[in-house]
Amino acid sequence: MTTQSQALENRIGAEQVRSAYRNSAPGMVATLAGACLVSALVAGAGAVSWTVAIVFMSAMIVQVVTRLALIFTYLRRKPPDLQWRRWGRWFTAGALVGGLTLGIGSVWLMPREHFEMQMLTLLYICAVASGAITAFGVLRAAIYSVIIPLVAIPIVWLALQGERTSVLLALITLGWFLAVLDQARRYGAQFRESVRLRFENEDLIANLTQEKIKAEEASVAKSRFLAAASHDLRQPVHALSLFVAALRPRIPEPEAGRLLDHIDSSVQAMGGLFNGLLDISRLDAGVVEVNARTFALQPMLERICRDYASTAETKHIALRCRPTAAAVFTDPLLLERVVRNIVANAINYTDGGRVLVGCRRRGRTLRVGIWDTGRGIPAAEHEQIFKEFYQVDNPERDRTKGVGLGLAIVKRLTVLLGHPLSFRSQPTRGSAFFVDLPLSDAEIVPTGDALDAATEGAVPGSGLVLVVDDEATIQSAMKSLLESWGYDAIVAGSCDEMIERLANCPHRPSLIVSDYRLRTEDGIRVIERLRSEYNDDEIPGMLITGDTAPDRIREAEASGLLLLHKPVSNHRLRAAILELTGLFAMRSGSRAGTLPPGCG
Repeated sequence: MTTQSQALENRIGAEQVRSAYRNSAPGMVATLAGACLVSALVAGAGAVSWTVAIVFMSAMIVQVVTRLALIFTYLRRKPPDLQWRRWGRWFTAGALVGGLTLGIGSVWLMPREHFEMQMLTLLYICAVASGAITAFGVLRAAIYSVIIPLVAIPIVWLALQGERTSVLLALITLGWFLAVLDQARRYGAQFRESVRLRFENEDLIANLTQEKIKAEEASVAKSRFLAAASHDLRQPVHALSLFVAALRPRIPEPEAGRLLDHIDSSVQAMGGLFNGLLDISRLDAGVVEVNARTFALQPMLERICRDYASTAETKHIALRCRPTAAAVFTDPLLLERVVRNIVANAINYTDGGRVLVGCRRRGRTLRVGIWDTGRGIPAAEHEQIFKEFYQVDNPERDRTKGVGLGLAIVKRLTVLLGHPLSFRSQPTRGSAFFVDLPLSDAEIVPTGDALDAATEGAVPGSGLVLVVDDEATIQSAMKSLLESWGYDAIVAGSCDEMIERLANCPHRPSLIVSDYRLRTEDGIRVIERLRSEYNDDEIPGMLITGDTAPDRIREAEASGLLLLHKPVSNHRLRAAILELTGLFAMRSGSRAGTLPPGCG
């Protein structure tokens, strides 16, 4: 027997003994009361002398009180489970004494001349034996120790009388006795099996709980690693993206421009991966807010199809969008991310044919569907496709096919929005994904990304921008990029360094940009300290971070500052700066001029 099996057997044995001690006391008291009553009736009827009755009652009182004292001692001491065999033997010994006392005493109470007294005594014995099953049946040795002498001694006595009536009564009692023995055996086996199942279930639950704790700890460790790795990798990618943007207007040659386009494409690919990781982290952190409103769906669908048109054309895929006049009530930005990811996934896994985006009304619900004629998904993988980094038919991890985060983000977003997501797919015949949205008859609110729109026809900016980042490459890249956009820039690696550089600069900044996770302080405190230097809490502030740790994301978003995530696209960064500096200019009524000599 293995150690684990032995431990389980000890637990089961201990529970049997514990149950016997806990449940037997009431039955023993009832048995004593019955013995006294029967003895008094038999003696009162003159079948036996009162001396015999008193001796029997005294013997019963002594053995019952002694066994009750044993039970009280057990319950008070609460002995450890490993001692169950010793306490079980004591309990069985007490049961044997009780059985012998009742069996021998019953013979004294059954005189030959009083058949009715024999029947009364025998009825009492049978009642005690039946009741003992529930009290003592949990412990096989104990129930046999009670029931065998209790019933066998009267049966033998009846059989030895030699009278036909006595022998017949003995045979009837013997048949009943064998049935009771079988019942006691079954009851004990059922109790033991129920205890075994209970302990096995408890062990299973405990093991599952431990595994759950381990999985949660592994998930936390993964999140920490992801946050640290993501932050460290985003820094150089962000710097590279800034350098590419600053370099673009300085390279007029077409060939060099094409090489720069390839560099920019690689940077964007890395940025897409980091953004996907960030989206997963943000959704798991619960910091994504839903801003639902009524809007027309068709412009969004057309914009998505327009953005993917060139990719689809390269793969000889007919990308079509069926028009709809429906308006829905949901968060347009999050919904667009859902539809974009599904469309991108459909194009990635379609080698030719078509991808169709359309809608169907179902009562007060609008079902948005994306159909493709691609490779399809085997039934065995239907439950896997919404897991992170899982990809069908991409064992070589070709990055042109994505990284396997698109559908994982789709699943989390649809759950967050409360929109049912379904799909059907057949290998070689394609797939269809559906998102059910609530229709709305309310007034349509115009939508669109204000930051993206801000760069349309943008003129060169002006004003002073303070940049705090502890990465020297990002300082250099931000300064070059801001100056190419027409801004004056002062860069520093810490807040103290920035305050030193501002000592000879009389101009008030139009914007403060800070990395969120600096070496000795965080970006929120940096912006607050720099605002206090100018005694102006309305100077716009912007946080740029590569951190994906959920608690830090929550803290950054709770600050009320604009939060951008590395790597930031040039388009997005310039739009954000235009938006914030424009708001500041309207509040202050003027813009900062050119920096005087020595400033910065």
